[in-house]
Amino acid sequence: MAEGLVSVEGRAIPFGRKNIDTDLIIPARWLKTVSREGLGRGAFEAIRTADPDNIFDRPEFTDAPILVAGDNFGCGSSREHAAWALLDLGIRAVIAPSFSDIFAGNAFKNGILTVALPQEAVDRLLEVALTDPIAIDLESQSVTTPFQDRFAFDIDPFRKHCLMEGLDEVGLTLASNEAIARFEGDQARYQPWVARGTGIAA
Repeated sequence: MAEGLVSVEGRAIPFGRKNIDTDLIIPARWLKTVSREGLGRGAFEAIRTADPDNIFDRPEFTDAPILVAGDNFGCGSSREHAAWALLDLGIRAVIAPSFSDIFAGNAFKNGILTVALPQEAVDRLLEVALTDPIAIDLESQSVTTPFQDRFAFDIDPFRKHCLMEGLDEVGLTLASNEAIARFEGDQARYQPWVARGTGIAA
C-alpha cells in the first residue's frame, strides 16, 4: 500500500447486483498480465460491452472512488487481479451486505476498504448514489450522506490500522526493523553457529 486510507468521499457507483464473481469483475483473458496497470479497462467488461449505457461508463461516475454492490460480492476464484482492476478503475472502497472472504482479503492487501452494511442501509446508499456523493470515514467507522444518514460499520482493528497507515506485509516488517536488528544481534552473540549459517556477522 502506497498511502494511508483515512476517508473516502465522492460519487459512488450504484451497482447493487448480488453474487458478482471475480470473473465478472475481471475476465480470465486479462489475467495474462502481471502488471496492475491498465486492468481498469477490463473491469466489468461483459457488462460494459453488452450495455453501452452501463453504470460504469456514465460520465457522472467517472473516477468515482466508491462502489455500492450487492450481497456476496467478489465470490468465485481467488484471483487478486479483481482487486487490481477495481483499484485501477479508481475504486478505493466497496460497500455491500457481504463479501467473499478471499476477495475481502485481497482487497485489504491492495488498500481497498470493504464495508459490510445491512441490506436496508445498502438500499438507501444505492438511492443516494444516483444523485449525490457518499462519505466513508474509517477512523469513526461510519458512512454518511448529505441527507444526515449515518451508518456504522465494523472492521478488524488490525486491518483498520494497516489501511489507515498504508501498511502492507513489507511495511509491517520494516516497522519492526529495530526489533529484528536486536534479535539478529543477540543471535550472533549467543548462537554464533546459527548466525554463521544465515550470514549474520558475529
